[in-house]
Amino acid sequence: MNAVYRGPMDLPKVIPVFPLPGALLLPRGQMPLNIFEPRYLALVDDSFRDGHRLIGMIQPDPAHPGTEEKPALFKIGCVGRITQLAETGDGRYHLQLTGIARYHITEELEVATAYRQCRVDFVPFTKDFTARLGEEAVDREALLEALSAFLKANNLKTDWDGIENAPNEALVNALAMMSPYDAAEKQALLEAPDLKTRAEILIAATQFELAKKSTGGETPLQ
Repeated sequence: MNAVYRGPMDLPKVIPVFPLPGALLLPRGQMPLNIFEPRYLALVDDSFRDGHRLIGMIQPDPAHPGTEEKPALFKIGCVGRITQLAETGDGRYHLQLTGIARYHITEELEVATAYRQCRVDFVPFTKDFTARLGEEAVDREALLEALSAFLKANNLKTDWDGIENAPNEALVNALAMMSPYDAAEKQALLEAPDLKTRAEILIAATQFELAKKSTGGETPLQ
């Protein structure tokens, strides 16, 4: 990513948003996207035309569904910059977003574009602009134990060499982004105030899922 963002003032106050259930983007995380809807193809084209190459990822809020065409949104998302783009030849884009910082939606604007645009505030998340902040507080051993148990319970394999060599921020955020949890849990991971808390939420969610699996799908309290 060639652009450098040192703080909230380096980002625009209005950004296009892409509501996508289950999609969790975190600062410095990388998210692949397959773009095929006309409104989001237009979003990508406009982001290059305007020069910012930014997309604000956000989850629809299932507790307040709104309409199919315009679902209600959670108030906190994460903006990413398009750092890779490929045309497929059949009218789609394959792109990669690299997360920059989280934002709080202050207002959704009435716009002429088919895609939605929001006025946002990055100031509450100023710490997102500092890479690897709070890594030393993460309980890496507990995180890896939870991951190992989850993989074993689901007969999955992973690249342990890559995991063991990953810095704590990259490890926590990559595992959070790849986690198979529902919208509320994904949002809790996104809104965690620091890396330590995000890791703790991830561990707790994983342990809960393992306990539920061991009881045949019932929650541990049933």
